[in-house]
Amino acid sequence: MLSFLLPIIYVAFISLGLPDALLGAAWPIMRNEFNVPISYAGIVSMIIALGTVFSSLKSDALNIKFGTGKITATSVGITAIALFGFSVSTQFWQICLWAIPYGLGAGSVDAALNNYVALHYKSRHMSWLHCFWGVGATLGPYIMGAVLTRGGIWNSGYRIISIMQIVLTAILILSLPLWKKNEEISSEGNSSTKSSEAKSERKPLSLKEIFRIPGAKEIFICFFCYSAVEQTSGLWAASFLTICRNVQPETAATFASLFYFGIMVGRAASGFITFKLNDTQMIRLGLAIILLGVICVALPFEKIFSLAGLVLIGLGCAPIYPSIIHSTPAHFGAEKSQAIIGVQMASAYIGTSFMPPLFGLIANHISIALFPAFLGLALILMATMHHILEIKTKSTNTL
Repeated sequence: MLSFLLPIIYVAFISLGLPDALLGAAWPIMRNEFNVPISYAGIVSMIIALGTVFSSLKSDALNIKFGTGKITATSVGITAIALFGFSVSTQFWQICLWAIPYGLGAGSVDAALNNYVALHYKSRHMSWLHCFWGVGATLGPYIMGAVLTRGGIWNSGYRIISIMQIVLTAILILSLPLWKKNEEISSEGNSSTKSSEAKSERKPLSLKEIFRIPGAKEIFICFFCYSAVEQTSGLWAASFLTICRNVQPETAATFASLFYFGIMVGRAASGFITFKLNDTQMIRLGLAIILLGVICVALPFEKIFSLAGLVLIGLGCAPIYPSIIHSTPAHFGAEKSQAIIGVQMASAYIGTSFMPPLFGLIANHISIALFPAFLGLALILMATMHHILEIKTKSTNTL
């Protein structure tokens, strides 16, 4: 029964990735139409991020009350409506308004699906799940680009993605009996999973209670630092290569895109590597590869070292995010995993929202040459927090 639901979960994560890069792809045209500065994309992005953080923090209470299947179907439906709202917007304030339900829907489904896979599937499925997110994140701007190059308008690109989300919502609604049946089977056959009756009686943990759990603060800082490394690399790598390594802008842009391609390919490969390595080993492997990449970027040698280093950072990022999520039930127990993963998601989105702009200030007022040092400091803090997490939770992490 679990195997029947897995393809639906994969498709749901493709759906989660589809709209993520749409704003960036369409904004050069959108901002001219709305007659607003290019920086206003940050306002929309921040509204989405705040909604995502809020719904991620509420994921434990929502999961207890409604269950993963209903949350997933409802959240994807809300996202579909929000994307349709984007497609019919003619003013910038309307985009800001529709960004609210978009953020709320994205956070709920992200936390719920990650926790469900962490509880019910093996580590390789978590890696492949996030690989499928990369497929969606790659496909979204491709669809928008195809629409624009054929003479269409940006609204049509959003409308196409919205229709795809509506179709998926219908599929998810039809699959609701599978989600319920899976939870019943897992509660009977897996001693680490609470029964549905016990789950319904459990009260959601407050933020204060969550932060009191040994190892919780460390894993939240891990997620914050991971997002700092990933998003800062993605946003500022091309500028660093152009300014500090004299790489041609078009070449730098290509290798910046290969950073994300490295994450997607790395997660596909990580699924197979998990047959030999457990979650902790996968995380340490990723940290080591990122360190090698940062060193290559920092070395003042031939530009090929910096280019290769950027790809290595992407490959190193690949196993860390899914492996930390998958190890959460082993560290904290199945009954606390949804609450922990919800705050993990919120921590990641906070890191995504604030750390790349922070480096932008550093680059503007000091020097963009500090790019590898910034990544290195975030990496050291992430590795330290993960080591302390392992000590505090005393987890064998054999999932």
